Amino acid sequence: MIRIKSAPRFLIDHFVMAMKYFRLLLLALAIAAGPSARAEALLWFSSGRPTAQAHAAVEVLSLAAGQGLQPRDYDTDPISRRLAQASNGAPLDEPAQAALDDALTRALQRYLSDLQIGRVEPRRIHANFDVRRADPLDAATYLRTAVTQQRLAQALHEAEPRVPMYAALRRVLARYRELEGHPAWEAPLPPIPGRKLAPGQPWAGLPLLVRRLEALGDFPAGTAVPARLDGTLVTALRSFQERHGLTPDGVLGRSTLQQLGVTPAARTRQIELTLERLRWTPLLQGPRMIVVNVPEFVLRAYEVHDGKVDVQVTMKVIVGKAMDTRTPLFDEDMRYIEFSPYWNVPPSIARNETVPRLRREPAYFSRQGFEFVTPAGEVVTTLSGSHLDAVLRAGWRIRQRPGPDNALGGIKFVFPNRDNIYLHHTPAPTLFARDRRDFSHGCIRVEEPIALARFVLQGEPEWTEQRIRDAMDKGESNVLRLSRPLPVLIAYSTVIVKGGRVFFYPDLYGHDRLLDQALRQR
Repeated sequence: MIRIKSAPRFLIDHFVMAMKYFRLLLLALAIAAGPSARAEALLWFSSGRPTAQAHAAVEVLSLAAGQGLQPRDYDTDPISRRLAQASNGAPLDEPAQAALDDALTRALQRYLSDLQIGRVEPRRIHANFDVRRADPLDAATYLRTAVTQQRLAQALHEAEPRVPMYAALRRVLARYRELEGHPAWEAPLPPIPGRKLAPGQPWAGLPLLVRRLEALGDFPAGTAVPARLDGTLVTALRSFQERHGLTPDGVLGRSTLQQLGVTPAARTRQIELTLERLRWTPLLQGPRMIVVNVPEFVLRAYEVHDGKVDVQVTMKVIVGKAMDTRTPLFDEDMRYIEFSPYWNVPPSIARNETVPRLRREPAYFSRQGFEFVTPAGEVVTTLSGSHLDAVLRAGWRIRQRPGPDNALGGIKFVFPNRDNIYLHHTPAPTLFARDRRDFSHGCIRVEEPIALARFVLQGEPEWTEQRIRDAMDKGESNVLRLSRPLPVLIAYSTVIVKGGRVFFYPDLYGHDRLLDQALRQR
């Protein structure tokens, strides 16, 4: 299958503008040709009156907020008023019909474009996220066919993204919109005594806490408010914590209190931003995929059957530090696996961390199994000050030999990319127990490398679990090229629907904030 890089948004806008003038040209030719041709050129009028399809089109535009879009972007109110006047007043003359017909057509074309590929070019926010898309929808032909077949509303519904979670997030969006202005958020929760409220303790804020958890669906409706933080309320608080990326310990501390203070309106905007991302995140680009959701710290490997996702593997991951070594977002094809890999220390890490430590602690060199590699490929296994200087100035590099202490563990999954990001095992798995897992220099550590390797090598039965383990433990580097490239997507979604429950995660890298700014500037 050939995949085509998406056109920049400005080219799409120019295309839409060109189609507009082309349509006006056709209309002018129709006017010159006579009444029958003029009627044929109009899409939304018959005998000077708007058709039922025209009113159905405006109804769809008026409900754009349900898609996380803005009805005002499509001039919905002025077009609706003009259609109402044309329906109830005197029939419009031909120029007025043509102007209103064109305005409605352009509004729907923009709506279809926004619905399918989003309103912001991803590279405006993420420099490396050059997503691959199929050919854009021919909106003009699509609309005319739908109107001719008298199925406009159905056709516009069918144009909605068919990516996982989109429909579920729309339902969640509607529910949180209903919560906006809910009295449970009219007043802030009172301060807690001390630094945290543990199970069994009383608190004046329990009634308001119960109201919020009940409104959010974590606390059973109609249940009496307890005098202390215990029983059903602790269970509800744990549910809330789990859904918001917190440790589900039933203890009301600063982080939990902060998440409880987020209003439904703020959650509504978070869901809208997530819907926007889903429009241009290529989650269904191949029959088998690996997707890492950075804010969730989770990897999923799945198969796609008839547009539906069948998740085969789910595991925790560790991603780049939010402060200075963020994992970039992109999609590339995994092409090979390296068992018992060498770790080539990145120049930035060598310069800022490894070389200074080796000057302070020379024994660290042999203890970690380091060696030097010259620009000519010669391997140097002795440590000296001149060799360290060569790393800084002469193009030498430091690498770590395969072994139990290797930073990449026993396996490395490679999908070539400009940032040299890859998935890998780790000899230090304790960090997977943390709820927040941004500890790496940018590459992604996986909790269950053998399960991931079995998914990747699913079509190669000779690679049994035991053979994978043996190759990981052998201590000799071995590169296995995949017979079929496997798409890997590094994605970013702060809202997830799992098992019918909605989960919210912090905006780890500030990407939601940047997307929100880009949409407001637009």
